[in-house]
Amino acid sequence: MRIDIITVLPELLKSPFEHSMMKRAQAKGLLEVHTHNLRKWAINNQGQVDDYQYGGGAGMVMMCEPLTNAIEELTKGRNYDEIIYLTPDGEKFNQKIANSLSLKENIMMVCGHYKGIDERIRQHFVTREISIGDYVLSGGELAAAVLTDAIGRLLPGVLNDETSALFDSFQDNLLAPPVYTRPADFRGWKVPDILLSGDPKKIDDWRHDEAVKRTQERRPGMLDE
Repeated sequence: MRIDIITVLPELLKSPFEHSMMKRAQAKGLLEVHTHNLRKWAINNQGQVDDYQYGGGAGMVMMCEPLTNAIEELTKGRNYDEIIYLTPDGEKFNQKIANSLSLKENIMMVCGHYKGIDERIRQHFVTREISIGDYVLSGGELAAAVLTDAIGRLLPGVLNDETSALFDSFQDNLLAPPVYTRPADFRGWKVPDILLSGDPKKIDDWRHDEAVKRTQERRPGMLDE
């Protein structure tokens, strides 16, 4: 999979992709992440990529010309399955969307800034708009990092145990059950006996029951879905 990210702050995205599973995914050749500084396509030597919004009001807007030139140049080299704009008013990101995007080959992400991007870019180029939550960030870079991590870890071969992702929270519209490790008794706080039983069927049943219980307590709306 290849992910191209258009941003005015490429340095902000450097660290998230140089560590842990994202580093491993790239080292194995399973994932390519390329950041593109939008100022490469600026309209003047001052690096301008934004301007005042028509109709007045506070805040600058990212301009059509730099974004159009950036997107068109990138699309000359490959066909993108999705061109995603990270925006607070997009569809809310979840595990189902991550699963779906992990099956794609080429994804482009556009990081907004200021008051956002000119609406005409959304109308003519963007194929999907995604939000990571009902709040506003300084820009789309952190959201792009979240999507890339959530998608990248699902690629076959990235996790040491590929079945691990199947039991993550949200995969079955359930939160993950409680987990424990050694020692079995710490300060009198004991691991449930069922987990020490060695009976896989009973353990699976317990985990399912605990996942349902936790979901009912913390995110009951998920059960309705």
